[in-house]
Amino acid sequence: MSILNFIVDEVLSQPSILVGLMAMIGLIALKESFSKIVSGTLKSILGFIILGAGAGVLIGSLDNLGPLIQEGFNVQGVIPNNEAIVAIAQKTFGKETALIMGFGFIANLAIARFTPLKYVFLTGHHTFFMAALLSAVLGTAGMTGVPLIILGSILLGFIMVLMPALAQPFMRKITGNDDIALGHFGTVGYLAAGLTGKLVGNPEKSTEEVKVPSSLKFLKDSILSTAITMIVIFFIVTLKAGQEVVSKYSGGQSWFMFSIIQGLTFAAGVSVILMGVRMILGEIIPAFKGIAEKIVPEAKPALDCPIVFPYAPMAVIIGFLASFLGGVVGMFLMKPLGLAVIIPGMVPHFFTGATAGVFGNATGGKRGAIFGAFVNGLIITFLPALLLPVLGDLGFANTTFGDADFGLIGLIIGSIAKLF
Repeated sequence: MSILNFIVDEVLSQPSILVGLMAMIGLIALKESFSKIVSGTLKSILGFIILGAGAGVLIGSLDNLGPLIQEGFNVQGVIPNNEAIVAIAQKTFGKETALIMGFGFIANLAIARFTPLKYVFLTGHHTFFMAALLSAVLGTAGMTGVPLIILGSILLGFIMVLMPALAQPFMRKITGNDDIALGHFGTVGYLAAGLTGKLVGNPEKSTEEVKVPSSLKFLKDSILSTAITMIVIFFIVTLKAGQEVVSKYSGGQSWFMFSIIQGLTFAAGVSVILMGVRMILGEIIPAFKGIAEKIVPEAKPALDCPIVFPYAPMAVIIGFLASFLGGVVGMFLMKPLGLAVIIPGMVPHFFTGATAGVFGNATGGKRGAIFGAFVNGLIITFLPALLLPVLGDLGFANTTFGDADFGLIGLIIGSIAKLF
């Protein structure tokens, strides 16, 4: 158990190390030089650490914005947060989660090796979250011990190849090739966004082709437009909240300077994420040719959702805002429908909304990005509310899983498990 815990806690749960190991195995399989193996492995790890650092900066800014919206607009309810609900679940299902994650990764490799679903899921933290969901849902339904671990591992391995496979037709549109896949459990929202884009828009009218006057050409720079947009949002929220509330999060800084710094910090986080993504793509794709040739024929790496951000940077910020709007609309529909009120979580709405915006843009241009991400916002509002009863005692916690796939898979597996 100590060895397995080390592998799960120190290796599989660390996406940077997991990707680095995969890059190293691929480069060794290609019989590259020692220098190239070391370089490719370390650059893959560094790329993911840089991506994670950018995400940390960005999340820090959003963690200030979320409570300000709650207090400023006096909103009460359940806030979806994957990390929080997993931490609570670990107290009851810690051992089961660890075992399901370890054996689930092995199941992923076996399914990719022997079936047409040639995807290796490399987003370690989402693998961990899904293992926690499966252990919680199956455990709540009455399963225990070895049957729970075996079924959970098989289900996890299957989900880790199924979701990238469903998203791949859209990924080919986004990237223009078939080299990488999406490994992020918000796939249901992204599929909905892509299909919505097909219905409402025109892919020729891309978000990246928006025309602006020559005096505002700087807005074509996605980082600058992101910074300005977020500064405006912070201005609106801090003005509504008032200086007394703002001071709790700003350390006494004025609402004016706090808004400017937080908006710029958010944009800096996006910039760092994009730099990390470019480094990962430069190293992991060539290395995966070795895995595809020698270990899992035709294997594709399924990577975290920011991997699509460089392909449509303007769609990223449009998607975030449209998804958040969908979350707000959904929040006001909760009580009349007799559901728990789900407060829009800024972190899931940014990462899944931005990705949904890129998917919607690929199939429907500007309108696709807006309406596709809005639909994603509704999905990640209603599915967490419906999932709460399935989580049993965990559902009494003031949080739940945030991204779309956790909600849908939890509902399906929980309903089936209770039948048996």
